[in-house]
Amino acid sequence: MTLPFSASNPPTQIFLNNQFVDAKSSQKFSVYNPKDSSLVCDKVPLCGEDDVNAAVDGAEAAFPKWKKMPNTERRDLLLRFADLIDKHSEELAVLTRITLGAPYESFGRFEGSMAAESFRYYAGFVDKFGGESYPQDNGFLKITRHEPLGVTAGVVPWNGPLGTVGLKAAPALATGNCFILKPSEKTPFAALALGHLIQEAGFPPGVFQVVSGDGSTGALIARHMRIRKISFTGSIPTGKKIQQMAAESNLKRVTLELGGKSPALVFDDCNLDNAVTWCVNAIAANTGQVCFAASRVYVQEGIRDQFVAKYKAALEERAKTIGDPDAKGTIMGPLVDESQFKRVMGFIERGASQGNLLTGGQRVGDQGCFVQPTVFTDVDLDAEISQNEIFGPVSIVNTFKTEEEVIEKANATEYGLMAGVFTQDINRALRIASDFESGMVGINCVSLTMMNTPFGGSKQSGLGRECGRNALEHFTEPKTVMINLTY
Repeated sequence: MTLPFSASNPPTQIFLNNQFVDAKSSQKFSVYNPKDSSLVCDKVPLCGEDDVNAAVDGAEAAFPKWKKMPNTERRDLLLRFADLIDKHSEELAVLTRITLGAPYESFGRFEGSMAAESFRYYAGFVDKFGGESYPQDNGFLKITRHEPLGVTAGVVPWNGPLGTVGLKAAPALATGNCFILKPSEKTPFAALALGHLIQEAGFPPGVFQVVSGDGSTGALIARHMRIRKISFTGSIPTGKKIQQMAAESNLKRVTLELGGKSPALVFDDCNLDNAVTWCVNAIAANTGQVCFAASRVYVQEGIRDQFVAKYKAALEERAKTIGDPDAKGTIMGPLVDESQFKRVMGFIERGASQGNLLTGGQRVGDQGCFVQPTVFTDVDLDAEISQNEIFGPVSIVNTFKTEEEVIEKANATEYGLMAGVFTQDINRALRIASDFESGMVGINCVSLTMMNTPFGGSKQSGLGRECGRNALEHFTEPKTVMINLTY
């Protein structure tokens, strides 16, 4: 059985209490295909206060039974849902591609697998997320348990609209919370289509719901007095607003993943081909629209010329794969929309006065939002393209002499999500891994994440962690129970 949606018939209803319904708000918004700027749909619901309240009402009604559902039943629901995502992966990828422009082979397949594996991973935790006990040395036995928060929500980004659903919804549901999903207004369709799979998997009404909208809808969620947790992935300015609204409302729990300006340190003794491969993939994947993209490359001066030559050649070869995201063989698609295209091209144009253009810098074709992979060299530390997250296939390459010098440069931003070091010296690698101000470090790799380890950053890259056991802790409240054994 196929989904009742397609590129020519995307979902235009929200999903509440296991039913597709028209939004109570009459407002709509439009989305466009970034490969040619054609209109995809002008009838996407922009949910208002009544719609968010309806979702919360449904979640609150479902929560008492959902949190007490036997572990095996909740586990099996998550596993069935994962299987359904796998089954419909290509259809969901189409619904994303028509507004994101990401090719299936280089991104859509990966994203569907990531979402499915998230639900499988956390399904395995349903009956294994135990508490602790402490010695009864003072006459009291102390035990702790993890209890669900209640109604929770996730606001997912446009650059990974299906994969990040798994990172947020799966741990929330596995721990007994109800979950309200709000996709980005740029890529809403895969999330809305999940309602069909939620029904088919057998989730009780109100447990897993989807509302579409823009920042105003997200603000309603962040301010809502009966939503107990919000997990957000996006920009630093929006993350700050969400944290403020959460604090000013009911002090709801907040997880924020707010991007990065990730450095890759390439030492003279590295495996050069390995370093080039990782650094190229790290800035070209999803057309550079990746939060942990290695957009700052620091190369030790002894191999500067060799690295730059190989890096440039590899990116120019990758540029040959730019094209129609619906066509076979395309690896790099367009940027997500005209707004993002103008933003990235603005950085590139201004970058011409901040460094030396090594390669790229031009639009590809005369329509759509396609841009060449672009590299600048010899860029000052305080330059705009050194400090700001561009969120496109744009990187800088600078040289360094000493370990101490490059660590200082690597840490000289307000971001701290990912960092990488390429060297054959394991002592140096571990020393630098400790010195990086970042939530994640790759040694002889960069710009990747693992489902079973914490994902998140330091400094202004965010608060809290996704993935692994940490995500479960962020969707639960620890409760201490003290038992008097002496009376």
